[in-house]
Amino acid sequence: MLRDDLRTLWTEPRPPDAPARVWRDWALLAVSLGGVVLEATLRENVVWRPVAVVFAVWLCLLLLWRRTRPLAMVNLAFGSVILLQVASLVAAPREPVGLDTGAVVLVLVYALPRWGSGREIVLGGAVILAACTLATVTYETPVVEELAGFVFLLLPGVVGAAVRFRVTARERQLDQVRSREREQLARELHDTVAHHVSAMVIIAQAGRVLADTDPSAAVEALEGIEEEGARTLEDMRAMVAALRDRGVGAELAPPAGVADLERLVRTPGGRLRVDLRLDGELDALPPAVDAAVYRIVQESVTNAMRHAVDATEVVVRVAAERHTVRVSVRDNGQRTGRGRAGYGLAGLRERAALLGGKLRAGPGADQGWHVEAELPRGRTESGAHPRPRR
Repeated sequence: MLRDDLRTLWTEPRPPDAPARVWRDWALLAVSLGGVVLEATLRENVVWRPVAVVFAVWLCLLLLWRRTRPLAMVNLAFGSVILLQVASLVAAPREPVGLDTGAVVLVLVYALPRWGSGREIVLGGAVILAACTLATVTYETPVVEELAGFVFLLLPGVVGAAVRFRVTARERQLDQVRSREREQLARELHDTVAHHVSAMVIIAQAGRVLADTDPSAAVEALEGIEEEGARTLEDMRAMVAALRDRGVGAELAPPAGVADLERLVRTPGGRLRVDLRLDGELDALPPAVDAAVYRIVQESVTNAMRHAVDATEVVVRVAAERHTVRVSVRDNGQRTGRGRAGYGLAGLRERAALLGGKLRAGPGADQGWHVEAELPRGRTESGAHPRPRR
C-alpha cells in the first residue's frame, strides 16, 4: 500500500490554471526588497555584507516564478543556500552568512506543494532536506535547535499542501454538482421526449388499425413511424439509464416549469414575501428551457429564504423575448460579499451553459443578492408544445 501511495504521489499532476503573477507578487517583492535595504543599511553585524545582500535580493526575485516553476525556484534558492554554506565551511566565518530577510525562502517552501507536481514535490523536498542537513554540519548548532528550525521550515509546506487539498476537494465537489445537474437535465429531456415519442407510437398503431382501405403506402409509412419511434424510445431509455441511480424508474411525467412558479412562490412557511411577475409568451418554451427557468427561480428563492440578512421581499421576474428568456431574482437584504455563491449556483451555471445561455450571481450594487440568467428560447415557432397551466 505504501508503494501505491508513493506511486500516486509521484504521478500527481500540477494543479491547473496556476496564475503567473498577480498584484500581490509585486507587493511582496517590493516589501521584501525594502526589508533587504533596511537590514543591510541598519544592521551592523552582517557577515560578508555584499554577498549577503546579493543573495537576499536573489531570493526575493525568485518569488516571481514560484507558481509556474516551483521546482526550479526551490532548486535555485536552496542550491544557492548550499553554495553559501560550502563557502562558509571554506572561509569559516564566525557567524552565519546572510540576512534575516532571506526568510522569504519560506514562500518558496509553501509554493512547492501548493503548485508543484508530485515528482517536483519529492525532488524539491530532497533538495530542502540536503540544505538543512548541510546547515547542521556548517554551523554546529545543537540538534534540538536544528530540529526546531527544520520543523519551522517545513510548516509552510504543510500549509501549502493543506490549501491544495482544500481547493482540490472543492473542485471535486463542483464537478459532482455539475455532473448531477447534467444527469437531472438528461432525465428531464428523457421524460419529455419519451412522452411525445410514446404518443407517436400509439398514433402509429392506431393508424394501422383504422386503415380500412388498406393502402399499402400508408401502412408502410405507419409501420416505419412505429418502428422508428419504438427504437428511439428504447435507445434513449438505455442511454439515460446509465445516468440514473439504480432502482429509479423512468417516470414519464414532465418536469416542473414556468407553469409551476405560482405554486412555488405561494408555498406556506416562507419568511419572505415573493413578488412574481411573468411577461411575454411563456406557454410554448422548449421543455429544457422551461425546466431550467423553474430550477433557477427555485434555487434562488430558497437561497434568499436561507441566507438573506434582514430581507423582507424577493422580486422574481421572468420575461420572454423573441429569442431569449430572461430570469431575474433579487432580494432586498443587506449587501454581503460573495458568501452565497455555493454549489447550487454552480449547478445552475452548468445547466445554463448546457442550454447555450449564461447565469450571473452576486451581491447587488446597493443591497441584497442578485441572480440574472439569460437562456436561448430555442425553436419555439417550429413545433414546441405549449405546456398546460397547472
